[in-house]
Amino acid sequence: MDARPLKESGVVSSETGTRHGRGAWAKRAPMNTPFKSPENCETMAEVRVGVDATDRALIDLLATRFGFMRAAARIKAERSEVRDEDRKAAVIRAAMNEALEKGVPVGLIAKIWEELVETSIAYEMEEWDRIRS
Repeated sequence: MDARPLKESGVVSSETGTRHGRGAWAKRAPMNTPFKSPENCETMAEVRVGVDATDRALIDLLATRFGFMRAAARIKAERSEVRDEDRKAAVIRAAMNEALEKGVPVGLIAKIWEELVETSIAYEMEEWDRIRS
């Protein structure tokens, strides 16, 4: 899979936000477009507007999370401090508990959070090395 952002890979037009090729999507709604709750959606267009808005919010949250990974890389004195298996387990357990309370599939959240935490650790390691090089 090409890890470059879609705009850089040429898949998405930077002017229109449209995808080219198979499965092309229509122009995405502006970021401030109001959207219905899932329970109130009656069309796939309404669902897609909500999904797109949710995806943008997730990216914003991930940008903040990765900012904290940069801060951790700056603060930790030793590279060996980056990987903390007890902390990793606690973060995943907290996400699973939150999922259970909200009625989200716990097993799926465990898988997503495993990947998120491992990716965050890898990013923090890269940042730790970059800062000290």
